[in-house]
Amino acid sequence: MIDEFAKDNLHGRLQRDRKALLWKLDGLSEYDVRRPLTATGTNLLGLVKHVASVEARYFGEVFDRPSPEPLPRWQDHDGGDLWATEDETRDQIIGFYRRTWEHSDATIEGLALDTPGHVPWWTEPYPNTNLFAILVHVLGETNRHAGHADILREGIDGRTGMRPEHEMQIDEEARARYCAKIEQAARSAAPVKA
Repeated sequence: MIDEFAKDNLHGRLQRDRKALLWKLDGLSEYDVRRPLTATGTNLLGLVKHVASVEARYFGEVFDRPSPEPLPRWQDHDGGDLWATEDETRDQIIGFYRRTWEHSDATIEGLALDTPGHVPWWTEPYPNTNLFAILVHVLGETNRHAGHADILREGIDGRTGMRPEHEMQIDEEARARYCAKIEQAARSAAPVKA
């Protein structure tokens, strides 16, 4: 009984975070979803592509259910899943992610939480695992990158939140006052330099 509750709960949270990640692309130009927004090149569409690749590998080859999507060998990883080339469209990457969901969901629904899996890119003694551990791992990865996307989106146009129905109208004056209060606290706490 607890296994089904745990699986349903974790799976539901994964589905929620997938949608949140995609929502961060809504209403943005092609440039804004692709442009590097950090010193390391992190960008919104690249986060979606990366999470899709991660999910395809973990719920695919780890359980001998290879992704129907073409993936480079994990040994050949070169960071190409972290950004979109000029030839890749937003719709192609979103489509890849949604098809990956279907394949992943079939794996999650079809296997018990204690089903063994093997992660060849994890070092000893960790490569032998099970569906429960992979579900927790992928949920953490998705949640982490959805958080990155939230911060990146806030930097572009100030929009925040997990779902459109919870988004509130931006009050620029209230935001400015709030940030000024935080800035003042930071300056007050910082040691005075001579």
